[in-house]
Amino acid sequence: MGMPPLASGPHGPDTLRPLLDTVLDALRTGAAARRGPLPAGGPRAVAARVSEAAGDILPERGDPEALRALVTALAEGAADPAHPLCAAHLHGAPLAVAAAADLAASVLNPSLDSWDQAPAASALEALVTRTLARETGAADALVTTGGTESNQLAVLLAREAQGANVRLVHGAGVHHSVPRAAWLLGLPEPVTVPAPAPAPAGTLDPASLDEALTRIPGPHLVVATAGTTDAGLIDPLPEIAGRCAAHGARLHVDAAYGAGLLFSDRHRPRLAGLEAAHTVTLDLHKLGWQPIAAGLLTVKDPGDLHALHHRAEYLNPDDDTDAGLPDLLGRSPRTSRRPDILKIAVTLKTLGRSGLGTLVDTVCALAEEFAAHVHDHPGFELHAPPTISTVLFRPAHATDDAVAAVRRTLLTTGAAVLGRARTDGRLWLKATLLNPHTRPDDLAALLPLVETALEGPTPR
Repeated sequence: MGMPPLASGPHGPDTLRPLLDTVLDALRTGAAARRGPLPAGGPRAVAARVSEAAGDILPERGDPEALRALVTALAEGAADPAHPLCAAHLHGAPLAVAAAADLAASVLNPSLDSWDQAPAASALEALVTRTLARETGAADALVTTGGTESNQLAVLLAREAQGANVRLVHGAGVHHSVPRAAWLLGLPEPVTVPAPAPAPAGTLDPASLDEALTRIPGPHLVVATAGTTDAGLIDPLPEIAGRCAAHGARLHVDAAYGAGLLFSDRHRPRLAGLEAAHTVTLDLHKLGWQPIAAGLLTVKDPGDLHALHHRAEYLNPDDDTDAGLPDLLGRSPRTSRRPDILKIAVTLKTLGRSGLGTLVDTVCALAEEFAAHVHDHPGFELHAPPTISTVLFRPAHATDDAVAAVRRTLLTTGAAVLGRARTDGRLWLKATLLNPHTRPDDLAALLPLVETALEGPTPR
């Protein structure tokens, strides 16, 4: 084997073309072998097939068929988020145009830690982040790897603005990354505010929040959620913002899931109050249909970002900055950083607000139709009408152990991929519907599959 070719440079496209044909053929072959939303057989069977395909992963002499073999194995052993019955998590199938843009980003390989490594990418990032920040009523935004990093950054900025004794206050449905951020940053134990009936379990109740802010010494960082992971619930943001203003508390809204509603004329009003937040988490690999990663953190006061300022002589020396070269180190706690903004920019430009809004409206309507189907089925129980596109349901009269076993049976047989959520003291199956190509008829097969799985595993 001679010197391997590079993907970039003037000959890069010609080198890539036959390799892309190989990848596309391998993706097609692997998906056909899988035959469903998940590979059958469970973890051991999947690991055995991968091991067989990989063989000696570091051979003495290279294998020219490695690309085909390993992509085929990965596709055959993948969870396919484009399959109608793959609906466990906030993990959607990416738009084709976004995936194509991501290929270009990989080939060009800019690194957004200094301007001389990413001239155009840094300019595009500045343009797009400020545009998306305005959607939430903010002034600026940082690109992150997703909701977890965005939430951690929000807590970090609050600590720098309010001091190391800042106390996090949140509802029971808050994302796990929020209390974890408090632990990582050495902050006091967060306070979980209960949601007494009739408030939905897991939401942040304004009256209980008011009591907590009165009782617990500050300063406070209140974390509200617009789209909880378990049920897709949206906290009452206007009332929470009012309580925060009355107590002088800082407000962060984790809208990793729900921020996509901003693109929809129909659903955007559900996020009223978002503009009052000091920081907001967005994650466009959910209701934005981007390849992972595609997170953002919007910031109302750009001065908060001064806390991230850092100087490295080889990346942003003072004389270069004074001469007008953009300083990128303060845009992220990471150093090497790929241009995830390209796929986001291409998607926004290609689909526009109306195109993205149609996708959001479609999956929300799909969830409503599926929930109605569950409600009308005598063998199932619906937890509640969906707030966004998550539906919680369970077989009527089944025990929690039976519900958990049903989910594992579906996973092991590869028949369907459902999530699980514990709320109101019971375990529920969770369908998170993010695929706008799914039709109600596609989901009609899901309930019979669950009923069959109650009786024991069956071959697909």
